[in-house]
Amino acid sequence: MARSPNDSRRPLTLRDVSEASGVSEMTVSRVLRNRGDVSEATREKVLEAARTLGYVPNKIAGALASQRVNLVGVIIPSLSNLVFPEVLSGISTELEDTGLQPVVGVTDYSPEKEETVLYEMLSWRPSGVIIAGLEHTATARAMLQNAGVPVVEIMDVDGEGVDSVVGISHRRAGLQMAQAIAAAGYRKIGFLGTKMPEDHRARKRLEGFSEGLAQAGIALHDTEFYSGGSALLKGREMTGAMLSRSPDIDFLYYSNDMIGAGGLLYCLEKGFDVPGRLGLAGFNGVELLEGLPRRLATMDACRREIGRKAAEIVAAQSGKTSAAGELVELQPVIQFGDTIRKP
Repeated sequence: MARSPNDSRRPLTLRDVSEASGVSEMTVSRVLRNRGDVSEATREKVLEAARTLGYVPNKIAGALASQRVNLVGVIIPSLSNLVFPEVLSGISTELEDTGLQPVVGVTDYSPEKEETVLYEMLSWRPSGVIIAGLEHTATARAMLQNAGVPVVEIMDVDGEGVDSVVGISHRRAGLQMAQAIAAAGYRKIGFLGTKMPEDHRARKRLEGFSEGLAQAGIALHDTEFYSGGSALLKGREMTGAMLSRSPDIDFLYYSNDMIGAGGLLYCLEKGFDVPGRLGLAGFNGVELLEGLPRRLATMDACRREIGRKAAEIVAAQSGKTSAAGELVELQPVIQFGDTIRKP
């Protein structure tokens, strides 16, 4: 009988694929190495079994006695987003004296690319995996479940993790920001977000934000979405579009600080009274933006601490094939800055 993904955290072997596909281990090996004469039907049967199980061939089999390399696979959606370099800094700092080295893969918020990056990283048998987010394809989730090493999903706790999880509740973050905005007296509120809906964490913040407004008897007045990345120019463009369409808006909530900063610069340039006539808030607490003419209201996403804690878990569990998953929820704090009226 083929092994169930929940039987243990032992890495899958050729035998598991052999049993699942009903062909010999030698045939499985030929298919996965793309060698030898194998019928198309048998090849597809083996590949389907491997995909379903989440099996990843071992590129270093026989090369190292430990069958592990001292690398930690770190998979993130973006390097242009200022959040993730700080996460990487936290990971690197924590791993500094452990003998483990992080190696980074970028997915560009694409589930298919995440599969590819994860497959390649696991094929080198790292000592652990740190991966952003809780949403994965069935194949990627199967690979994580059967990696046989510590897996830490980071940034988000709103969902079910594979192993350990370190992050914040983005739904709660959005709800708390809505409560603060409503308490300050704003009533006609717009949300502006990039990478929607691929950025699940921004989506969850919007869900929590809408819930928080509803609790105060307020409906979201307008939304502006853009599928590209975060940039000051994009923030200016999105803000101009929303204010032209809905001139009675009195608050703008941005999915991140970069587009929020662009929006703030646009509003100041156009002469808006901020925060009297128009309030603004972003998300992430990016220190790079502290030189703006006004301090943008935001919320610290605990990104460096998330990186450190994730690396700490991997280092502590490295070499173990069975360990209890940890759930670490950090608590972000609103930084009111100069762009929200005092209640």
